[in-house]
Amino acid sequence: MRHSTDARGLPLGALSFAAHVLRGQAQVTFLPSTAAGAVFCVALFAAGWEYGLYGLAGTAVGTATARLLGAAHDRVSTGLEGFNACLTALCFAVFLGAGHLSTAALALAGCVVVTVVTAAAANLLAVWDLPSLTLPYCLLASATTIAAPGFERIWHNGDALAALTRAATGPTSLQLTDLARAFFADFAQIFFMPQWYVGAVLLLGLFVASRRAGAVACLGSVVGIGSAWALGAPAAQIADGTMGYNSVLVALALCGVFLPARGATLAYAVVGAATATAVSSAMSALLAPSGGHTFTWPFVLTTLAFLAAAKSFSRLRTTGPAPSEATAPDPLVPPVVSGNPPAPQAP
Repeated sequence: MRHSTDARGLPLGALSFAAHVLRGQAQVTFLPSTAAGAVFCVALFAAGWEYGLYGLAGTAVGTATARLLGAAHDRVSTGLEGFNACLTALCFAVFLGAGHLSTAALALAGCVVVTVVTAAAANLLAVWDLPSLTLPYCLLASATTIAAPGFERIWHNGDALAALTRAATGPTSLQLTDLARAFFADFAQIFFMPQWYVGAVLLLGLFVASRRAGAVACLGSVVGIGSAWALGAPAAQIADGTMGYNSVLVALALCGVFLPARGATLAYAVVGAATATAVSSAMSALLAPSGGHTFTWPFVLTTLAFLAAAKSFSRLRTTGPAPSEATAPDPLVPPVVSGNPPAPQAP
């Protein structure tokens, strides 16, 4: 029995699946773009081959699980079933140790489970016409990292990380080098990576897919840095990107993805991005005593609150679907990829 192939002799099914996986990586920043996904993949491998492998394999497992369970084809083809699995696999690699066999096995299982949790969260939040964002990943990642120290075969980091919250200390003045590092690190920290150059490559991927999305993301980073500095966050925390990455995601979500891109929503996104900075500190204080981490909880909580509120503000609403032409899927191979435009859903 012959299988359909493209001009290069590659099975069309394999190319289609590869496109779905790359879009799954790009959907971490709301972009169903194979090109952006490929650039993101390069960025993760630049951070370390193990992180690139975990991110790619995690997205593939999540996408394959959704296909096997019969998820809607448009969700699979636009990457909406892969991004939570990508973040889950990377989370386990970073916090449990990428070099352990137990971590790889747990990441594999986690990517399957988070696909199920994604469906549950999407169905529950659909009642209020709200997206699931990265809520599935946050739930699973928080549960796993809090529970992990209780299991010797998966915890390899010595004492548990639970600690009482302490008042912020350290200098708050920012040097020019701190600002530059913070700007790019805000993008890298979305994928748990601290290297500024990883963030620079990720930002390039955003602009490759959509100049509008890239510009809004840059604004989100600037707002996150500015609000963190204005509130008196330690310069070290601002420079390493941990105070700003949620602001980047909030800005993207509120201007051009779930709400139309225009002046009113841009201002709304700026307020949301600044709010996420304050929520980041609150979530850190809330989760630290149990050994948990902030992850993208500030993004999820802030975005859901602002989207729910937007239903009452006529200047923010749109009569039709949110504009998606800038983030429409770009087929890797035209005959094998669905032409359906993606719903504006993501992290």
